[in-house]
Amino acid sequence: MLESFFPKPKQFFFSAIAWSLFGVFSWYFGGKELGSLFGFTFPAKDAPPIIGLGHFTTPDFLWFYIYYFFYAAIFYIFWASYSPHKWQVWSIFGSALILFFTYYQVQVAVAVNNWYRPFYDAIQNALSGNSTTTAADLYGFMFSFLILAMTYVLISIVTSFFVSHYVFRWRTAMNDFYTARWTLVRHIEGASQRIQEDTMRFASIMKTLGVSIVDAVMTLIAFLPVLLQLSENVKELPVVGQIAYPLVYAALFWSVFGTILMVVAGIKLPGLEFKNQRVEAAFRKELVLGEDDDSRAEPIALKELFDNVRKNYFRIYIHYTYFNLFRNFYFQLNNLFAYVLLIPTIAVGTITLGIMNQIIRAFSEVTSSFQYLVRSWSTIIDLISIFKRLQAFEAAFQGKALPKLDLEYIDTDGKVDK
Repeated sequence: MLESFFPKPKQFFFSAIAWSLFGVFSWYFGGKELGSLFGFTFPAKDAPPIIGLGHFTTPDFLWFYIYYFFYAAIFYIFWASYSPHKWQVWSIFGSALILFFTYYQVQVAVAVNNWYRPFYDAIQNALSGNSTTTAADLYGFMFSFLILAMTYVLISIVTSFFVSHYVFRWRTAMNDFYTARWTLVRHIEGASQRIQEDTMRFASIMKTLGVSIVDAVMTLIAFLPVLLQLSENVKELPVVGQIAYPLVYAALFWSVFGTILMVVAGIKLPGLEFKNQRVEAAFRKELVLGEDDDSRAEPIALKELFDNVRKNYFRIYIHYTYFNLFRNFYFQLNNLFAYVLLIPTIAVGTITLGIMNQIIRAFSEVTSSFQYLVRSWSTIIDLISIFKRLQAFEAAFQGKALPKLDLEYIDTDGKVDK
């Protein structure tokens, strides 16, 4: 799955994470200011945010583009020299480009969040008795938002197009890797399904899940400083009282609580989904063998195999019932949580409507990033089950011991053990 597309996967991913963290810390602790040596001037820290597309052409943004691609180029040159790989352009530069596109999308969301405050403050002013806001002002805000929205749509389309090609290249790499070993794998149970269907599903899920985790990390990096700054407007939280950076701690607590809740509620689902693929494969295999062999696919055998399919599905239904109960209830409370936090501040009238909406949006973005596992757990469950199948498949033709879960239920004849 991984070595077909990435050079030395374990070392590669460890180095990618370490290099990314180093790049982030370098940017915030000297790298950004380094741009001044090359003629880039930066606005003061207390300068008001720029509303509109000008947000993306400020000196600090232009310097960041150079900084980012410089770091990506160094990483690529190292791996191209250390461990050349057929797919290195796609797996390394492609990954770096996806990260950049995703970060740019997140920055559009930051620009929209900056737009919220003056727009809603203008509405609040317009609704007051001594309004200084004109219709032209409101139309101007609408036009500015439309430009940002169209930019977001354009970047989303480009990102989706590129990610689709990236993931299909990954699937191609897996397909080439497995089919080159067809003589070794053709006798393994479900070999054709694993090469065709499992690689297809793996690629499809990675397209959704991979981009969403990158988006969550980038959103957190972009919006956490925004939420830290907005926390200065909130002096007190319900029950807790006054604490430093209250919104950040509240977002962290609420997200960790939801993540633990989802993991506990869905802890058995990955194994059940994996076993479901196994019993389905056994049933399908018996039907296929019965097409050419009159002694196979007898009614008694098919009934026994389908009973195992039915039993496993019923277990899945039970576990998904209480998993969805906790998940849906959590997200309903999530809609109110930020407003509950702001009640003491709203009650004393220390913030404007614009600031409130800006806080709500920034808080939602940060909690959404922290809640990645909560929002994606069902998809992660499916990915884990496919990963286990392909992992067992690779272990079979590489002569490694099969995972314990892969040995359960299915015997050498493709029938289910009791």
